[in-house]
Amino acid sequence: MPQPEPRSAFDTATAVARTEGGGLVAELDPGWDVGGGILNGGYLLSVAGRAAVLESPHAHPVALSASYLHAAAAGPATLTVTPGPAGRTLAHSAVVLADAAGPAVTVQATTATLTADAAAFSSPMPTATPVQDCFSIAENAHLAPPSVSVPGLTQRVDVRLDPLTAGWALGQPGEEPMMRAWLRFADGREPDPLALVTFADALPPTSWAIGVFGWAPTVQLQVLVRALPAPGWCLVEARANEIAGGWLDEDYRIWDSTGRLVAQSRQLARAPRTR
Repeated sequence: MPQPEPRSAFDTATAVARTEGGGLVAELDPGWDVGGGILNGGYLLSVAGRAAVLESPHAHPVALSASYLHAAAAGPATLTVTPGPAGRTLAHSAVVLADAAGPAVTVQATTATLTADAAAFSSPMPTATPVQDCFSIAENAHLAPPSVSVPGLTQRVDVRLDPLTAGWALGQPGEEPMMRAWLRFADGREPDPLALVTFADALPPTSWAIGVFGWAPTVQLQVLVRALPAPGWCLVEARANEIAGGWLDEDYRIWDSTGRLVAQSRQLARAPRTR
């Protein structure tokens, strides 16, 4: 008999199972951290999104709005899904992801069934450096200072920084808090709506582009998934509008390999502390 293909690292790390009592549980994977053992916010939202879909009559997350209450710890987690109104085209629910310390992420979720139908209008993909000429974070991890821990996320998501917006990685920060990069999973898994949720928070903080480094913990993250992505690399562009008063905002746009806008996100984070 043919053996089933092994699950991708992403599918394993975001798996949600039903207990005998009907509850939902997950095992948060420590390998999806952004440094220092802190799990990536987009990864956590993908876990919550999978739980929302599991309890929905529809197949895909299309709008997720998450509040991060504390940094969730790797290990066992529970997910509570409270259904809301549901119809033929969409359904609403509230999801709470909790670890041993209590609720860590609360999510308002809308699910629907997406298609790859042509758009009546779509924001055009910006001109970007070809992926083969871009800067691989994973391949250059050895350049990080010894005191800097390499984020596990960079080993799971293959990030190729566009040199036009990656001066900060070479010691030459720019004047605009904007980054552009090609993304795909390192093990070759093709993108889908849940993958786009992770991609919508996968780049370093945009403040790094202007030389303001450090952790920027996400406080609130909203993700819109617009269409089923085509196979291949996704182009991600992230931009901050203002960094002030200890706060940082970020807007993401994600295009698939055909140039179709397939996802957007907006988040509010605490800005890295400067001395």
